[in-house]
Amino acid sequence: MSSKPSLLQVLKSPRVWLLITLGFSSGLPLLLVGGTLTIWMKNEGLNIKTITAFGLVGLPYSLKFIWAPLMDRFALPFLGRRRGWLLVSQLGLMAAIAAMAFVDPKQSPLTMAGIATLVAFLAASQDVVSDAWRTDILSASERGFGVATFVTGYRLGILAASPLALTFSDSFGWKRTYLIMASLMLVGMVATLLAPEPEGRAPRNLRDAVVNPFVDYFRRQGAVAVLLFLVLYKLGEAFAGPPIVGPFFVELGFTNTEIGWISKVPSLIASIAGGLIGGALMVSLGMRRSLYVFGALQALTNLTYLVLSMVGKNYWVLATAISVDNLCGGMATTAMGAYTMALCNKRFSATQFALLSALSNLGGRFLSSGAGFFIERFGWPAYFCFTVALAAPALVLLAFLRPEAGIAPVEEEPAPVPAPTSAAPAPTPAATP
Repeated sequence: MSSKPSLLQVLKSPRVWLLITLGFSSGLPLLLVGGTLTIWMKNEGLNIKTITAFGLVGLPYSLKFIWAPLMDRFALPFLGRRRGWLLVSQLGLMAAIAAMAFVDPKQSPLTMAGIATLVAFLAASQDVVSDAWRTDILSASERGFGVATFVTGYRLGILAASPLALTFSDSFGWKRTYLIMASLMLVGMVATLLAPEPEGRAPRNLRDAVVNPFVDYFRRQGAVAVLLFLVLYKLGEAFAGPPIVGPFFVELGFTNTEIGWISKVPSLIASIAGGLIGGALMVSLGMRRSLYVFGALQALTNLTYLVLSMVGKNYWVLATAISVDNLCGGMATTAMGAYTMALCNKRFSATQFALLSALSNLGGRFLSSGAGFFIERFGWPAYFCFTVALAAPALVLLAFLRPEAGIAPVEEEPAPVPAPTSAAPAPTPAATP
């Protein structure tokens, strides 16, 4: 019997380290159509209603479960089923991000919205395939470190798309900045060409790929109520996300460089720490209690932005608000991730996880697009109080959900073979003397 691989052997695996570059390629586009884009729009003098409405361009991230089964079922005629789709989505991202550089968001907001939506669609498609690739390629001993390296790369991509891009915008302007960001997609393309194509068969037909995962989930008791809970749980966080607080920081007088480095670097460190702390606390608190505690903390941290709105431009208050918000947000994300995994049947985990994780962001992404109307009428302090109140419906609904609602079977066992109903066979007759 082979021994369990050592940590050193896992670290030497090139497949694991390829995940850093693939993670970077996945994290890079997120803020280029989110927080970084809204700051560009604020710099150009667009009003807050128009800026917050641009939150809708990120809808493909919440709808990726619609076309995810198709990317699993069909393969392109080059590089294999996983790498072919990866390369096509990365080439498309490079071209679409570069196209954003040549559009003036003030003069042509609808054109910018269209191109940004295309970027989000291609980025969501890349996420679908990169998630499938790492699920297929990593052995059981490599998964833990593989996920950690992918998330590290993802955070580095966000770092490039926010503090680095914002610093470049002050020095080189927005056009050159977005052209530089587009060129960084080469990192993921090189990784795709070097990566091995995983073995595995595609679903036999569209029913296997599209229908069966949804039928399996919705036949469970409480399935619809659980979906509603997923939509509501991150609502308050979505209403105080980067696309909205970015323009808020600009209004307070922070420069793009200050916003990039003071807000984004502490947020990355705090979110990683929050995830680790949340995972440790869940061992003693359990799933439901963690969802309650972390969800409440996640909502209350929005009050730190209320303090910032009253104090005005203050570097320490900004850094503190960002750090506390992302620390508790990381804890809530850990609990939500664990809960979502419990809802997934292992036979359909890819499609079901895409569905559930996408829907958990759908409500906030859609509804927060109208936040500008509230802000213009009532102001930032009242708005941040409102985001705290948004957490209440999810926590109340959780109290009424049965513990087993929507939860997938622990394991899928094959149906037992029925015992024969006929009489036992007659004994073999003795040989004739």
